[in-house]
Amino acid sequence: MFSIIQAAGWPIYPLILASIAAVTIIIERLLSLRADVVAPKGLLNKVVQEYRSGGVSQDMLSKLSQSSHLGRIFAAGLRNVNSSREVMKEAIEEAGSAVSHDLGRFLTTLGSIASLSPLLGLLGTVVGMIEIFGSQAPTGNNPAQLAHGISIALYNTAFGIIVAVPAIGFYRHLRSRIDSLIVDMEQQAIKLVEVVHGERKL
Repeated sequence: MFSIIQAAGWPIYPLILASIAAVTIIIERLLSLRADVVAPKGLLNKVVQEYRSGGVSQDMLSKLSQSSHLGRIFAAGLRNVNSSREVMKEAIEEAGSAVSHDLGRFLTTLGSIASLSPLLGLLGTVVGMIEIFGSQAPTGNNPAQLAHGISIALYNTAFGIIVAVPAIGFYRHLRSRIDSLIVDMEQQAIKLVEVVHGERKL
């Protein structure tokens, strides 16, 4: 592997850094976007029962907002439980926007890596081609320099594709997971508003 990196030359090092960054982001997001971390099951029932038994307290809101992303949304709504339904919904929507932004953290970077990796590979190809044409001497070709230029071109192109394909796949997978979590949290937040205002039973 090290010999391949040496043969590919300096253009491959930005691709190596990009691949390390992509793997780090993917692992971090997969761990952070688990359903039990973002929107734990049964949280709505627990919040409603606690609200009906003891009302809203500052301690309850503090623990709830620190428990999960969905807890932050519920806490924002319950802070305005004595206001109208519209005010409570607006507070939930504001908290939901902040949560949505947090869930999408680092995905822009991952998408940029997926888009730029083939271009970095193409840069390596161009550098390799320059070396190939630069190795042409008036008295004849230098086979060693010619082979080195071709290897730089091919290795960098291949590595750029290798980095880009998984990055694109995971970017779309993570984006889809975020969308699903947001829809689920929106539905649960609406249920909380309607239950608190006596418009439906849990």
